[in-house]
Amino acid sequence: MEKLSANTNALNWFEISVQDAAKAKTFYETILDTQLEEVEMMGMHMMMLPSQPPHVGGALVKSDYHKPGMTGSIIYLNANPDLQKVLDRVESAGGKIEMPKTLINEETGYMAFIHDTEGNRIGLHSGN
Repeated sequence: MEKLSANTNALNWFEISVQDAAKAKTFYETILDTQLEEVEMMGMHMMMLPSQPPHVGGALVKSDYHKPGMTGSIIYLNANPDLQKVLDRVESAGGKIEMPKTLINEETGYMAFIHDTEGNRIGLHSGN
């Protein structure tokens, strides 16, 4: 097995499955206070989450292959600089807070779990 180099991310890309693309786009734009770029690629409707190299990127994706749910992998979105500010926008945007801002430890920061408008469980993480 090839070992990852010290500057290699274990995660290269992530996709959050959606059924209602417009509703999901509005939800994530609202809670993350950002704009998502929409593209059509390989038969999928994708809404790209912002990222800057060398960071990992990802997208909301609507396709026949993608099905939203709470039993798949959990991804953690960047909620810096303060996770609570993101959580404060979740319910008004149509989501639900499953686990409030919780200290992992002083070195790692904080985490929370939310349910998005599509029924996905999403983790949030920030240093504060």
